[in-house]
Amino acid sequence: MFLYLSKLLPLFFYPLGLACVLILFALVTLWKKPRQASTALTIALVVLLLASNGWTSRALVRSLEFQNIPSTELPNAEAIVVLGGATKPAFFPRPAVDLSEESDRMFYAAQLYHQKKAPFVILSGGRIDWSGAGSSESADMAMIMQQLGVPNSAIIQEPNSLNTYENAVNVKKILQARQINQVLLVTSAMHMPRSLAIFKKLKIAAIPAPTDFIASSDFQYLSNTPQATLLNLLPEAERLHQFTRALKEYVGLVVYRLRGWL
Repeated sequence: MFLYLSKLLPLFFYPLGLACVLILFALVTLWKKPRQASTALTIALVVLLLASNGWTSRALVRSLEFQNIPSTELPNAEAIVVLGGATKPAFFPRPAVDLSEESDRMFYAAQLYHQKKAPFVILSGGRIDWSGAGSSESADMAMIMQQLGVPNSAIIQEPNSLNTYENAVNVKKILQARQINQVLLVTSAMHMPRSLAIFKKLKIAAIPAPTDFIASSDFQYLSNTPQATLLNLLPEAERLHQFTRALKEYVGLVVYRLRGWL
């Protein structure tokens, strides 16, 4: 139930869901309380404009992604841990497992493996029942990893976790069973602050290896010409999506801290 509610309830506080609630409120109160309806519509418009322009979207994304950038070359470790969220299951009409935007995680993990940064790759991710049947995400990732040249003998699957906290808990069991003390933690840069905090809370020696960066260090492109400035102030669906992803991470940090997971 917690998993379902954690997916459902925040939707009404993210920009799109909040704007829809405000618009619905405005429609209900339009005839009897036009001033309140007008206020709700104004707030909805401001929320959408702020969340979908390049400046605020990139700023919020950067605030997460730039927290754990390695200052030096990554050291060797005893295993590479890759968190789920990188694949889409092979449901019809997909001919095979598809890669999601976060699939950089697998490519980066394979790269680290081929650089001999660690002898094992631990893939962590299950499949939520109400999101559809099928193989676990760790199994899907394992198939992709083998196509990237990582041998099956070097892959360890963790197919039961359904959220980031369970990722860390179940991975810790594998590490203890195999007497592995230090790992490279691979996940999206935006997801790394929450993931790393959970691993540290569980006393797992995890070295952050972020990937899947959305924002770059160059902010000048947002305003290097008047045309660029205008375009980045205008609303865009992709920027709204990026803003929402970043906001989800901050909501996750709050919820996980309240539950004592951080």
